[in-house]
Amino acid sequence: MQGLASANEYLRFTVTLAAVVDPFLAVPFFLAFTQSRDEAERAGLARLVAVSVFAVLAVAVFVGEALLVLIGASLPAFRVGGGLVLLLMALAMLNAQAGGVRQSNAEAAELHSGQYNGVVPLAIPLLAGPGAISTSIIAAEKGGLAHEFAVVGCIGLVCVAAWATLRSARAIEARLGLTGLNIATRILGLLLAAMAVQTMAEGLKSLFPGLAR
Repeated sequence: MQGLASANEYLRFTVTLAAVVDPFLAVPFFLAFTQSRDEAERAGLARLVAVSVFAVLAVAVFVGEALLVLIGASLPAFRVGGGLVLLLMALAMLNAQAGGVRQSNAEAAELHSGQYNGVVPLAIPLLAGPGAISTSIIAAEKGGLAHEFAVVGCIGLVCVAAWATLRSARAIEARLGLTGLNIATRILGLLLAAMAVQTMAEGLKSLFPGLAR
């Protein structure tokens, strides 16, 4: 069984995933969806959303690489594709928008209409969307079971942060306001853009070793 990666790699993954999930971006959606619910229902939904995000990303960690092998895609190619997805998300976040990669107009309309219980599309795909799933699969590629459990532990930390953010959504909105939330999203978008370019660069170097010279 392969060992663990360095602490810096796990820290980098945690920061990247936190930027991808971006619970601050979800605060206005969460409040709009729960405006007619009482405090207990909002707390329960925040917990359910966080658990759902954790379950989806944890499954991606353990089965993602096998799925890539099944469809004949290499990990370097997935790095390039995943990095491109992250870059598109980052560009939308710099405009303080969810973007089409994270949530389509139809999914946003369904969320505001109250047709669903909030897990879909609030947890999936708003928080645990293509960007978060690809980030988790890429992070899990380096090692064996111990490494995968460490990655899942990092996912757990991000999900706890997301739960705390949604649980305190009303207080956060009252203190920061829409402008403050947008600033936080733009800062995370800038960090995510840098991470996305780095991910694409690593994938391209593996696909085209001559680029590393």
